[in-house]
Amino acid sequence: MALSSTSFFSTLNTTSSLPHFHAPKLSSSSSHFPTTPSTTHLPLSHKWRAKVSFFTSFLKKGKDAKIIKEELLQAIAPLDRGADATLQDQQTVDQIASELEEVSPIKEPLKSNLLDGKWELIYTTSQSILQTKRPKLLRSVANYQAINVDTLRAQNMESWPFFNQVTADLTPLNPRKVAVKFDTFKIGGIIPIKAPGRARGELEITYLDEELRVSRGDKGNLFILKMVDPSYRVPV
Repeated sequence: MALSSTSFFSTLNTTSSLPHFHAPKLSSSSSHFPTTPSTTHLPLSHKWRAKVSFFTSFLKKGKDAKIIKEELLQAIAPLDRGADATLQDQQTVDQIASELEEVSPIKEPLKSNLLDGKWELIYTTSQSILQTKRPKLLRSVANYQAINVDTLRAQNMESWPFFNQVTADLTPLNPRKVAVKFDTFKIGGIIPIKAPGRARGELEITYLDEELRVSRGDKGNLFILKMVDPSYRVPV
């Protein structure tokens, strides 16, 4: 991940429409319903309206999280973590991610131990993390992010060839969003450098379960990660 401070990660850096039914309009010359009304023009009863409303709501709920997750993983599989994604690919992934966010089983992720551990980045829209301006041989092979809720600490890590790292303090803004203040960069994972005061950002956890996390940064970037080590501890 590229050493930039634009966001948490980049600091290291269907529905079916139903027909509308209308009650018949009464003639201005009469104040009574027709004595033999047509069966196709009867006004809807409150009970029938409730059924229609329920059915529409049911359709909008759509697929469950498992199916949406499978669609999301299939969509990002050929995209090299997002480096090969076209604008259309990004829009498709974002749409599926949005569907998944709506059915997140954890509504307050900062209160859940499912957030704890080391996560591998499998897709992002952040070009600084993807390092798309570099030759492929000079891009990190994998990127990781670790979070510990009890200590409110986080860490971003690159793999080969540079192994850069950065640690950060987290301040909850609400049950699913944190402010991030980076404190120490480690060049090559060894040489410590104090992070500048401007190295700040925000991160919102929008979907969380035991194996997948979706997050969005304050610069509009999307991050999708899979759990690799739930026991990992961030250096204090």
